[in-house]
Amino acid sequence: MSLPSLATSGSPAAEAPGAGFIAADPCVHCGFCLPTCASYRVLGTEMDSPRGRIHALKAIDAGELVLDATVAKHFDTCLGCFACVTACPAGVRYDELIETMRPRLNAPELRSPGQRTFRRLLFALLPYPGRLRALMAPLRAYAGTPLQALARRSGLTRLFGPQIAAMETLLPPLPAQSFRDDWPVLVPAVGPRRHRVGLVLGCVQRVFEPGVNAAAVRVLAANGIEVVIPPDQGCCGAMTHHQGELEQTRELAAALMASFEAVIGPGRPAGPEPLDALLVAASGCGHTLKAYDQILGTRHPVLGRVADLQEFLDTVGLSEGFQAGLRPLLHDDGTPASAERPVQLAYHDACHQLHGQGLAAQPRRLLGRIPHVRIREATEAGVCCGSAGIYNLVQPEEAAELGRIKAADLSGTGAQLAVSANIGCTLQIRQAMGAQPRPLPVVHPIEVLDRSYAGPA
Repeated sequence: MSLPSLATSGSPAAEAPGAGFIAADPCVHCGFCLPTCASYRVLGTEMDSPRGRIHALKAIDAGELVLDATVAKHFDTCLGCFACVTACPAGVRYDELIETMRPRLNAPELRSPGQRTFRRLLFALLPYPGRLRALMAPLRAYAGTPLQALARRSGLTRLFGPQIAAMETLLPPLPAQSFRDDWPVLVPAVGPRRHRVGLVLGCVQRVFEPGVNAAAVRVLAANGIEVVIPPDQGCCGAMTHHQGELEQTRELAAALMASFEAVIGPGRPAGPEPLDALLVAASGCGHTLKAYDQILGTRHPVLGRVADLQEFLDTVGLSEGFQAGLRPLLHDDGTPASAERPVQLAYHDACHQLHGQGLAAQPRRLLGRIPHVRIREATEAGVCCGSAGIYNLVQPEEAAELGRIKAADLSGTGAQLAVSANIGCTLQIRQAMGAQPRPLPVVHPIEVLDRSYAGPA
């Protein structure tokens, strides 16, 4: 009996208890997954490991164990990082198992009223940039100011409970660009056009880290790549997808596709030509976008293939003009990097980039095109940082410990800069760096590439 894919995860059989979807699996309970499992790392209990959860799934499927609130709690501790899939020598597709299980965990009797209310709040807010901006606008006078630092030092933020406190710790400074999408529908390529792509702006990324999309547009255009950006695009559905909220995920995915189709075609603002690719700079989003054929049950040929931004640039290659314009980065003292004194970067592998999409070499090759850059590898690059979508909000204590471990690992490389290609990871690691004796700035790799580019001679 084969395991179901996401294509069947919306069916009643897949969502109902006792569906028989784990009747046969190749897990031999060898334990190779345990050192890579983030939840097992901080909780240390068998039931909070992939091996333990598979055992529980089998028992539930056989009618030997009831999926109640106590059992469900052990599935909720799973970050969905898929590190166990990479580590498993037997080829167990735990990613498919947990993604099929997620909708069942949303049954109302499995979580407390407070937990359900908090999740509904997150799903009603975070995937909608307009709503998120409306909430964040009054906080501009607070975020990144001495007032925020004082509130944290005094413990005032903890009075609102651990989950609200966790949200506050991730709140970055909010520049004016966080509150507007003023991109033209069509950003022309600089010089001869090599490719034509669409860019997904993301929901949280465009509000909390707008410089990433700005750098992406500049780098793409400078490489001869025309960029299509629908003005009314929304969330791709990654956040709800990773939590088993299937209906909302389909609604968000369909709306995003419709926003691109509305501007591409004869007589439309972006012109009639189809796209070569649909790109996104957040790896968590990329993982979900690549599953759209299964989520929506249809293909969108006008949008081309889905690709991570770094994956695409590595595949098509940097243009000769862009490569020639790359300059050494500056050290903290203002001197440029050299062969004798390179700038050292610690690359953080986001889980949905490394384990979900199998992308590891591509971003490193891109950064390696910058003169006098050296990549320093973390000791445990494949272990999750604790962000995992909304995990750091619904499981704040476990996430905080994972963030501390990740920040210490990256800081311990001796690098000058940490690089992260996922907005959730960036916010999580940046917050955790504050407790390190040698905190590193955390930036997106496309920002590093953009910073290096000096333009045509």
